[in-house]
Amino acid sequence: MSFEIGRRLVHASGAVVPGAYLFDQHILESGLVTWQAVQALAVVGLIATAILEAARLYGGLEHAIYDRLTREYEQETVAGYAMYVLSGTITVFVFEPQIAVPALFMLTLADPVSGILSSGEFRKVARPRVLIGMFVVSFLLALPFVPPVVAVAGAVGAMLADGVKPVIRGYIVDDNLTIPLVAAGAMWLTLAFLG
Repeated sequence: MSFEIGRRLVHASGAVVPGAYLFDQHILESGLVTWQAVQALAVVGLIATAILEAARLYGGLEHAIYDRLTREYEQETVAGYAMYVLSGTITVFVFEPQIAVPALFMLTLADPVSGILSSGEFRKVARPRVLIGMFVVSFLLALPFVPPVVAVAGAVGAMLADGVKPVIRGYIVDDNLTIPLVAAGAMWLTLAFLG
């Protein structure tokens, strides 16, 4: 399996958690996968990720998975997967499921599509096809959960978070950190504005 395909599949696998929540809420109706269970799983994942990243960066932990799934520039800094877990955890605690679930899907499903469209090239501002692709997929993912105008706001937020890479003190702000937070924030503000 190629490096980029492996990264995309791992990225998309994060959709299992919000997907399981939705499946239980709307199909099984068992009450086993509650929002509190999603939050608890997020905390466990964040703790495990922090331990793994500390061991990798400071304890010399080396594993073939790291070699295959982290980019070269992540070798000496916190890896994108840790940003992904951190932003997902913040999202599930700050926002209600109606907003958090589509924001998580934008991170887990729309971002890999955007990555495929970008062909893995790094640009401070993504090409138009990448921006449009991210917007369309994010909008479609949000539409079942929120009114269309709110879905547009979330999709614009996700598109900008994904497509514009700010650099702070020489460090590129990872879109795994910003996509769900910006998208959820945009949806929340739009819902609040609509009253």
